[in-house]
Parts: sequence; C-alpha cells; structure tokens
Amino acid sequence: QVQLVESGGGLVQAGGSLRLSCAASGRTLSMYTIGWFRQAPGKEREFVAFITRSGHMTYYVDSVKGRFTISRDNVKNTGSLQMNSLKPEDTAVYYCAVVGRVVPPTKAYEYEYWGQGTQVTVSS
Repeated sequence: QVQLVESGGGLVQAGGSLRLSCAASGRTLSMYTIGWFRQAPGKEREFVAFITRSGHMTYYVDSVKGRFTISRDNVKNTGSLQMNSLKPEDTAVYYCAVVGRVVPPTKAYEYEYWGQGTQVTVSS
C-alpha cells in the first residue's frame, strides 16, 4: 500500500505559478511511475504528466507543455509539479497517482494509488 498526500494548491491569478507536492508513505516511490491528473467540475479526470521511476523520462499533455514541469525526489519520497504561466482553464482538482508498471500509462484507470487531491483555482 502507498499513501499519497498532495499539497500546494490554492488561488492564483492568471500568469502566476504554483508548485504542487506529493508526499508518499508506505513504500518507496522509486518503485513507481508518478502521474499527475486533474479534474475540473463536470469534466472527466485528465492526464497531465508522468515521470518514470528513475526520473529520466517525462511526458506531458500538450496543453501544459512548456508551462508545467514534473519532478521527483526518490530520497525524500516525493513528487512535484511546478506550474507556471497558469491559465483559468488550468483550474481543477489536481491528483497525484502512482503505478508500478514499467511502461508508464496515461489513463487514470491504470494507476494503482491516488492522493485525495488539491484544488487549484486560477482567476482571470
């Protein structure tokens, strides 16, 4: 079992930045790919980014490329999502999730463990 806790969400103006963190307990994060997802009201949960177990590979949904950066610290057992140049359409609850698969997935149902989410609101 892996327990995940997100933090760092909040209210920010368009163009601003936030850094989300995902703290893990129960097992070492180095065994898992970390994914970030988001869900806006009335919409399906959307893939945002993943980072592989070693941190050597990252992948982003097109809408956040060049603005968001995913990272991890396997010593501290944490993951992060740096979000810059935020837009109102980035408003959502953001979730971190992990999966032990070698080939990192982008579908939410493929992830094994989830955090409770943190709200990000971007005002125009």
